[in-house]
Amino acid sequence: MTDQKRTDLDWQDVRIFLALARHGSLSAAARVLSVNHATIARRLHSLEDSLGEKLVERRPDGYALTLAGTHALEAASDMEQAAQILGRGMQDGAPSGLVRISSSPGLSSGFLISRLPVLTARYPKLDIDLSPALRSVSLDRHEADIAIRFDRPKDGEIIARPLATVGYGFYGTGEACRAVEAGGNLVLIGFNEADAYLSQEKWVTRHFPRARIAFRAKDQALHAVAARSGIGLALIPHYIGRTDPTLRICDLGVVPSSREVFLLTRSRDRKDASIRVVANEVADMFEQEHGLFE
Repeated sequence: MTDQKRTDLDWQDVRIFLALARHGSLSAAARVLSVNHATIARRLHSLEDSLGEKLVERRPDGYALTLAGTHALEAASDMEQAAQILGRGMQDGAPSGLVRISSSPGLSSGFLISRLPVLTARYPKLDIDLSPALRSVSLDRHEADIAIRFDRPKDGEIIARPLATVGYGFYGTGEACRAVEAGGNLVLIGFNEADAYLSQEKWVTRHFPRARIAFRAKDQALHAVAARSGIGLALIPHYIGRTDPTLRICDLGVVPSSREVFLLTRSRDRKDASIRVVANEVADMFEQEHGLFE
């Protein structure tokens, strides 16, 4: 394909490629863009013909970028950012365009969701996409511009900025705590069975093997909501438990170790004004609420 003559690019082809590169499958890309599979495939082939390069390879678990596809993704992401800025008018020094943030479900719903929206009011040309995800997203594949994750990444051209040390505790209603402290059976709220691989869930199983898991939910913010009913205790981060007036901490003698949370950005984005401003604003949010976490 590299010997074919290159032709002018179609921006719609580029948008399709970006969605496929980020989401890894025809169905996911089609769902995000509200088009059918045939449109995704046709647009992808059109872009490959225009560039004279094979951009993706089909594998049993989805689509993977070729080396040419990786290079194309960098350029296509820059095109996307420029298009967003142009759509709002030329830059006036203020952050603009779309900044995509990926974070764990607990941090997203228990901390960020009540704080991030104010940035779009402060910066009228800035849009923010907050995506809760248990899995680690790939900044290299441009699945996000900023990732907020536990544990420092070990490789890649990523800048890792420490945000906070997150401590944990068992929280419940006053009645639920008193029942356990009086020697009653331990009843807990935990993660769904599909998430039994999570380190926190494994820790609970190891330290409290006889505890009944009366209710299961996807993330720790939902665990806190369930704990308000009084059905049991939730092992949740302090930043969630301490802000819920209906819950108090219960001492069961042992809790998981505290964990570091980091803000991750691509090294190449250090000069991107919008990403830099949002990253600094997020870091300030954690700094201002430092006492919530430890």
